[in-house]
Amino acid sequence: MMTRATKYAWLAVIGLVMVACGTKVERIGVEEVRDLSGRWNDTDSRLVSEEMMQDVLSRSWLSDFLRGSGRDPAVIVGEIRNLSHEHINVTTFVNDIERELINSGKVAFVASKQERRDVREERADQDIHASEETRSAMGKERGADFMLKGDISTILDVEGKRQVRFYQVDLTLISLADNRKVWIGQKKIKKFVTGSKARP
Repeated sequence: MMTRATKYAWLAVIGLVMVACGTKVERIGVEEVRDLSGRWNDTDSRLVSEEMMQDVLSRSWLSDFLRGSGRDPAVIVGEIRNLSHEHINVTTFVNDIERELINSGKVAFVASKQERRDVREERADQDIHASEETRSAMGKERGADFMLKGDISTILDVEGKRQVRFYQVDLTLISLADNRKVWIGQKKIKKFVTGSKARP
């Protein structure tokens, strides 16, 4: 038969186990870097987009266009393909790129294909329902001068509990007028990951 002291001891042990298994949440700053798995993360997306957009905006294509046309170039982001071995949220990366370009104040930015489709539907609706004074007319869209396209690729080298994760981001800026590639950018990231939970 279990004594009262033994029963209390068991209850204390069970309580400690339950506390140890509980979920703990800690709020951290969005700029704080914490690599947990070694995979592509929000920090990689932000830093790569910042560095690559600073590079593209510092190159001669921009000043050449300004001299020739007298206006800021309009840019659109095309397809950024994930060719890596892991899931990468490309939408977040594209949003980081768009933010850097727009906030630079050096280029105009054109809505994506899906965004244009939504806006055109709204204009068509305005043609029927909006007053003449507030209606946005069709046929006045700003066309893009350049399209940014690219790929995210990876190489994974694994041995036992150790692995090296290599990421390469290649972006190309293409002139829509004549298909010239006016800028090619590349950013590489390498991470060394150790531990029993390190996975491809």
